[in-house]
Amino acid sequence: MTVLEVNTDQEISACFEVMSHLRPHILEEGFVEKVRRQYEGGYKIVYVTEGASVASLAGFRLLETMAWGKILYIDDLITHPCYIKRGYASDILDCICELAKNKLCDEVHLDSGYQRNDGHRLYLNKGFSMTSHHFSKQIEPK
Repeated sequence: MTVLEVNTDQEISACFEVMSHLRPHILEEGFVEKVRRQYEGGYKIVYVTEGASVASLAGFRLLETMAWGKILYIDDLITHPCYIKRGYASDILDCICELAKNKLCDEVHLDSGYQRNDGHRLYLNKGFSMTSHHFSKQIEPK
C-alpha cells in the first residue's frame, strides 16, 4: 500500500469526504482554502486510496515545544467508515513515524476523543502511550 502526500487542490478536494467523518463542522465550500492556509504553517496531509477513492488520511505538522522537544503532531487521522479494519490507518501511522524519525523528531503526538476506542487500540498497539488529558476552553467572540 502506498501512502501519498497531498500536493494539489484536486487532491485536497478528494480528501474532503473522509475528513468530514472526523471534522463534520467543516464545510466542503472553503475546504481547499482552509487546508492551503494550514499548509502555510507547515501542515501536511497524507492519504491512501482504495480504487479511485481516498480511504484514509492523516493531517500533521512538525513542531518544537519546550515540553517535548521536536515532535511530529498528528492533527487528524481518519479512515472512511466503508474502509475500516483494512490496515490503512496503521500504514499511515507507520509512514508518519518513519517520517518523524527521518526529520529527527523526538516523539510523535496526537490527541484523540474519548469515544474513539478503535483508534486507541491502534495507537496502543503501535507503541503510543496515554500520557495526559487535554483541556480546552472556548473563547466567546467580542
